[in-house]
Amino acid sequence: MTRVIIVEDEPLAAQKLSRQLKNVDPDIEILATLGSVSATVDFLSSDSVDLVFLDIHLGDDLSFSIFEKVQVSAPVIFTTAYDEYAIKAFKVNSIDYLLKPVNKTDLKQALTKYYEQRQSLQTPVDYQLLIQTLQSGTSESYQSRFLVYKGDKVKSVEVEAIAYFFAEGKYVYLVDKGGQEFLIDYTLDKLKECLNPQHFFRINRQFVIHIQSIQEMTTYTKGRLKIDLNPPAKKDAIVSIERASTFKNWLNK
Repeated sequence: MTRVIIVEDEPLAAQKLSRQLKNVDPDIEILATLGSVSATVDFLSSDSVDLVFLDIHLGDDLSFSIFEKVQVSAPVIFTTAYDEYAIKAFKVNSIDYLLKPVNKTDLKQALTKYYEQRQSLQTPVDYQLLIQTLQSGTSESYQSRFLVYKGDKVKSVEVEAIAYFFAEGKYVYLVDKGGQEFLIDYTLDKLKECLNPQHFFRINRQFVIHIQSIQEMTTYTKGRLKIDLNPPAKKDAIVSIERASTFKNWLNK
């Protein structure tokens, strides 16, 4: 039996990975699904696991900070939608990664690599080296501007001018601080990997907001928060139940 934890702040992605793991190897036991750095640190401080599936961008911080807060003795397989992080992680010995959306073939290969290394008693990963390698280019990794579209017009918007992003049907829009809306060729999942988590937070399936766009917050049903954005949004911006605790931690950093 292989004891696994999944660290992923997108509930649907976590559920999908859980199903895939059980399909690939029915002997895997998923001990927990965790959505933040703080929750993962708490769990690993008191429980041991055999393998960790770790999303790089979490709601409250980059997952690299986990290694600075708690000793991680289990191998880690990173999951990410952003190639640059994945390539760096791959170059550090014994670290594997899966690009989102995760497919069954890649997952099976990653598990095979883990089982082979476990049997060979390979030298444990130096996670401090991992942090240094991955964080060496972190600040340059965040996108500084976005190409946007409005009708037949195309322009570039600096990230400092962005108030929030919202999804509507199959489309995603950027809203600047002046209230102008622009179509962008990104999904919200992809945006999460491109934006600095110190400044941007995905509050639900429809919104990624900049901290400075928050005008006012009020309590909502079932422990959620309703956010009044500046400029105002077309739809209610409500922090989902799954993200409410992590969002409050993010605001309090």
